[in-house]
Amino acid sequence: MLMNSTNHTEDDVFSCYSPSVVGYRYFAVVWGCAVTFTGTVGNLMTILAFALDPRLRTRFNVLIVNLAAADLLYCTILQPISVDSYLHLRWRSGQLWCSIFGLLLFLSNSVSIITLCLVAVGRYLLVAKRAVFERVFSDRGLIILLISAWALGLGSFAPLWSVYVFVPQVCTCSFDRIRGRPYTTILLFFYFFIGLGCVGVFYLLIYRRVRIASQALLRYRFSRRSSRKKPASSAQGTDDSGVNTCSCEISSQADLTQNTEVITSERSSQSTQDPVSNSSADVAPTKPPSSTPAPTPAGPSSHPSATSGDDGEFKRVTRMCFTVFLCFVFCFVPFLLLNIADKKNRAPQVLHMFSANLTWLNSCINPVLYAVMNRQFRQAYHVLLTRAAAPFTSLCTRLGNNN
Repeated sequence: MLMNSTNHTEDDVFSCYSPSVVGYRYFAVVWGCAVTFTGTVGNLMTILAFALDPRLRTRFNVLIVNLAAADLLYCTILQPISVDSYLHLRWRSGQLWCSIFGLLLFLSNSVSIITLCLVAVGRYLLVAKRAVFERVFSDRGLIILLISAWALGLGSFAPLWSVYVFVPQVCTCSFDRIRGRPYTTILLFFYFFIGLGCVGVFYLLIYRRVRIASQALLRYRFSRRSSRKKPASSAQGTDDSGVNTCSCEISSQADLTQNTEVITSERSSQSTQDPVSNSSADVAPTKPPSSTPAPTPAGPSSHPSATSGDDGEFKRVTRMCFTVFLCFVFCFVPFLLLNIADKKNRAPQVLHMFSANLTWLNSCINPVLYAVMNRQFRQAYHVLLTRAAAPFTSLCTRLGNNN
């Protein structure tokens, strides 16, 4: 009798069954399987592409690989367990693995957030303070930053080992919100609100500097057209025509534009610089002489893309910045707001589950946002897929020839 009572208690503790979620669980299972497959393949291909393609072994891509590793941890190990718990509407792995699951879950999320912040800060420094970027994001600095990211995540959530429990509202293991306070409240505020705010602020700063560079290029092109219509003597040695002023301004803004292109690279390049900034030569004009009123043929006029493709490139950079920010917000904010507003768990369980399932998207969409939008990564993916499909293609060819 005592044993039956104990088993019944354990079943209650690890059960998330409710008539209201019996039908929803199938959606969650299908969604979880899609995230598992997409996230595992996408993040693994990102890591393999970095390892096999020398062009991708750059400083920024090291951060992308670190983000992929954190997401791969979740998609490969944790996501299938979550799918199993939703399928059976109960946790079947025991308390020990529940604690391990909770720790790895928040370790993965915290490292992802820290890495996203590092990417945003690094891109801003590359745009605004190149010298600082070179010191902070040097080879040695990157190693320290990556080790610190994992150590900070582990050190932050390891103290909660004793309060990781199964949470029926979301059918997964997490920390107990009551027993973990106020430490858990501080951690969530630091990682999700401060981290989210950090990403947003730095991308907005990047957007602002990109906009300034775009306006400077427009003014420079206008001044070039104006100077060509005037006699050479009227432009020589004066600032009234705007040529000298704009030449100086575009000299600095050209460097800004070149650095800003670290946000995305949509054009191929054979150099070994950061792929995220390889297209800078297609956007930023060669630095025109600031001491002469009329730039030489090596100036902006010799680069058609400097006069025809700038606006499109700036829009793509801006779109990329806000896409990253908005996707991050879209994945996590609904879950956080619901937990803050519904402290007594009065909201429908299916609503809690859906908001939690929405955070799964973050682990499989990051490779799309940070890698697939880069042409060099796409080319590396194509090579990997071609190699993977080669045995099957050869087999199909042989079968076709035999028939």
